[in-house]
Amino acid sequence: MLLGFDMSQILQQLVNGLALGSVYALIALGYTMVYGIVRLINFAHGDVFMLGAYYGFFAITRLHIPFILAMPIAMGLAALTGVIIERLAYRPLRQAPRIAALITAIGVSLLIQNLGLKLFESRPRPYPQIMRTIVWDVGGVVFSNTQIVMLGVALLLMVLISLFVYKTKTGKALRAVAFDRDAARLMGIDSDRIILITFALGSALAAAGGVLVGFYYNRITPTMGTMYGLKAFVAAVVGGIGIVPGAMLGGVIMGIAEVFVVAFVSSTLKDAIAFAVLIVVLLVKPAGLLGRAVREKV
Repeated sequence: MLLGFDMSQILQQLVNGLALGSVYALIALGYTMVYGIVRLINFAHGDVFMLGAYYGFFAITRLHIPFILAMPIAMGLAALTGVIIERLAYRPLRQAPRIAALITAIGVSLLIQNLGLKLFESRPRPYPQIMRTIVWDVGGVVFSNTQIVMLGVALLLMVLISLFVYKTKTGKALRAVAFDRDAARLMGIDSDRIILITFALGSALAAAGGVLVGFYYNRITPTMGTMYGLKAFVAAVVGGIGIVPGAMLGGVIMGIAEVFVVAFVSSTLKDAIAFAVLIVVLLVKPAGLLGRAVREKV
């Protein structure tokens, strides 16, 4: 017994928190990659997550494509969406003050969300059941095949993106641009191409998170990106924004914290806990858990 709760209850919520946290981590990776390259908080990222959920939904329901193919299609369409957003909304403001890009990001977010309300309607849509749910009980800890799929797909994508960033030539170029864009350009690296790749990868990961949320919770809406995006941004800051492992760690922490608060404290604090964790972490370590404080010339 721990604080009046049975250990099986704690392990149960830990399993649930890992499943939810893996989705936050996928979305947070998009935030942290874009910020690491162009120092931009892409507030439209949560709405790309929403679009990814709908891309997958229509691929399965209208085109009758199986889930194993619908997710790559959703990721590809979201990657294209991210590239279009970067080319039309952010690239023209590359040399503008950061506040201009930030306001533009908020405007793009509102535009996508309202287009979603117009095109997809405001009513929630039930996500198609792609497999029969099977539940196992191991020592009082209950978990399902849907949780295993959700966590497994998220972990696979996080491993792949980590290998891409740290083990490939393009990943090395990406890290070089993040470290010093001007020096990277002098070394022959096409920074515009790297930025496009970053937006495409981040948007694809967000779309994967959207499809997994629809698959797991069986419900999507045009406004779902707002809170998921905000919590994922908090996760990226908690872990250390601009740091890939930090986004993963922050996502897992946010998922576990949210599930534990709902289970053991009150469901009304479900959204507030994210910002409480953020405040505590920034008070103790302002650069995030894996971040390092650096001096920035202004």
